[in-house]
Amino acid sequence: MTSPLRNSFFSRLNVTFLAGRLHQYALLVRLHRPIGIYLLLWPTLWALWIAAEGVPDPLILAVFLGGTVLMRSAGCAINDYADRNVDAHVKRTEQRPIVAGRVSPKEALWVFVVLSLLAFCLVLLLDWNTVLLSFGAVLLTAIYPFAKRYTHLPQVVLGAAFAWAIPMAFMAQTGELTQVTWLLYLATLLWTLAYDTFYAMADREEDLKIGVKSTAILFGEMDRVVVASLQLLTLLTLLLVGSQLALSVYYYLALGFASLLLLYQQFLVKDRQPERCIAAFLNNHWFGMVVFVGLVAHYFFQVG
Repeated sequence: MTSPLRNSFFSRLNVTFLAGRLHQYALLVRLHRPIGIYLLLWPTLWALWIAAEGVPDPLILAVFLGGTVLMRSAGCAINDYADRNVDAHVKRTEQRPIVAGRVSPKEALWVFVVLSLLAFCLVLLLDWNTVLLSFGAVLLTAIYPFAKRYTHLPQVVLGAAFAWAIPMAFMAQTGELTQVTWLLYLATLLWTLAYDTFYAMADREEDLKIGVKSTAILFGEMDRVVVASLQLLTLLTLLLVGSQLALSVYYYLALGFASLLLLYQQFLVKDRQPERCIAAFLNNHWFGMVVFVGLVAHYFFQVG
């Protein structure tokens, strides 16, 4: 007969083991570093607020908030699986769970699959056109980590993936895709291409040694000029959005402040020091938030 003391011991052991695995999975999907969630969240909220004219459907908002966390987390899992043989050669990534042996590649794939399925279950609460669009999000998320093996433009793929929430948000909220939808999509793609190039600049020397491709390598000594051009195009596209929608002064004030943030990012990377390139990348959280605040203010204070 099994003693209650022994059962209690094994129960505690199982709980401890499960908690340990969940902790490693949380590190794998970088829940302790939510910057990726923010960068995916802000353009999603831009789209929802514009599509709903400031009052998004609560269910749709909840689905997209949950989907943002789940899909960014799934992206981290598949990214670390794809990079499992190169992360050990990059100082910034050498302690990630797969490289350190705390999570197996097979486990990482399962985490990606489970998180993607959970996100898909959320999307099933929406209309079927949005469900169909969601397959594009999963495809782009899965392709991005492998793009850096074959092209110097993986940041374009990442931009396409991060921006894909925009047509989904418009379809879920309004049932149609408009010119503004694609202007916002373009603005998000350009913005992502710019800030992820900052991120790639931090790893450029190590990436050159191990053969990983990026826009930072492609742009070379022109990196700051090209990124500045991309940032300017992002602002111009967002200005076009404001013009198309006849947005109020609150939105344009927000864009003015956001432009100062982009100038600050250029100052940060003037010497191309890796830690300052990462700081410039992180600063884009505030850019996305400022644009969103401008949209919220417009719809909150507008008359009529």
